Amino acid sequence: MGKSKPKTMKIPFLSFEFTNNQIREEMHTAFSETFDSQWYVLGKKVEEFEKAYAHFNRVGFCTGVSNGLDALFLSLKALGVGTGDEVIVPSNTYIATFLAVSYVGAKPVPVEPNILTYNIEPANIEAAITSKTKAIMPVHLYGQACEMDAIMDMARKYNLYVVEDNAQAQGASFNGQLTGSFGQLNGTSFYPGKNLGALGDAGAVTTDDSELAQKIKVLRNYGSQKKYYNEVIGYNMRLDELQAAFLSVKLKYLEEWTRQRQEIAGWYNEALKGVGDLILPSVAQGATHVYHLYVIRTKKREALQQFLGERGIGTLIHYPLPPHLQEAYEYLGYNKGDFPVAEEIADTCVSLPMWPGLTKNEVEGISKLIGIFYDK
Repeated sequence: MGKSKPKTMKIPFLSFEFTNNQIREEMHTAFSETFDSQWYVLGKKVEEFEKAYAHFNRVGFCTGVSNGLDALFLSLKALGVGTGDEVIVPSNTYIATFLAVSYVGAKPVPVEPNILTYNIEPANIEAAITSKTKAIMPVHLYGQACEMDAIMDMARKYNLYVVEDNAQAQGASFNGQLTGSFGQLNGTSFYPGKNLGALGDAGAVTTDDSELAQKIKVLRNYGSQKKYYNEVIGYNMRLDELQAAFLSVKLKYLEEWTRQRQEIAGWYNEALKGVGDLILPSVAQGATHVYHLYVIRTKKREALQQFLGERGIGTLIHYPLPPHLQEAYEYLGYNKGDFPVAEEIADTCVSLPMWPGLTKNEVEGISKLIGIFYDK
């Protein structure tokens, strides 16, 4: 019996419809309360969210800031990383990781990832350490925790700071400890598409160090603790009241939405196992994955994307060009071939639809189309 031609589906890469419908009334209430309070910057809503997120992340302190990039920048700044210093970063990451290092005047030093997990390979870090190295910035890419025990051991051995880039992995863990709680300071993003997303730009810094937390609070607010009195040269990098109010609503649902993401990933894994040349996500021993993205790899990426797109399935590439090959970082002097693992990932990865509310039938429909693509 021949295979029936599948119906064209309309499944976007990302949809907020399910989650927005679930929280609509609470979000309207949060807006009204903030609007009626007549206090819109650094008030009770920010304080409430900071307390709630610190509790969620099992850390002593959370400081709300303007976005994830600023969270990483302020973390490095508070630790005294600056001109002449080097910071070890993954060669496979979003550009914000590199930019934060550049913002403080330091040099990003890329280290290759594990080809299976896409996260920085701890065994590759030691060779990149020099007398100028000041910190390691592991990125929990796509939602999977890095192998943090080995990274922390390396940092202790060489007396280095650790600043986690936790923008994609809220709620992930390594050996039972949550990402965003290992480093001296850790930055996260609440960009709308993140697992915990605001309705605009937002971010936070997490830490167990009260003095560092206070430094971040001062730096984010013009270098001031008391209005009109500035003790250091600071910045305007504050989380605003309205975004904090929205995030407090969504935080209550994060664990449920994470379970849905993990269930959806399980459906993909089952349906796509053994299909064509696909390489499916691999999770390191001891790590958990919260699937901010569901990333597969194939040498037929462009053809697969076109095939799915013509049939109504949205996909994206995270990320098509590694930071070391970006025009902005030409000054570092790297060439194509210098970081072959990152380049191979960039040339072959593709992200499939992944969002709470995606149904098993939709995942099976997407997977069936991918099977048909390879059959052809």
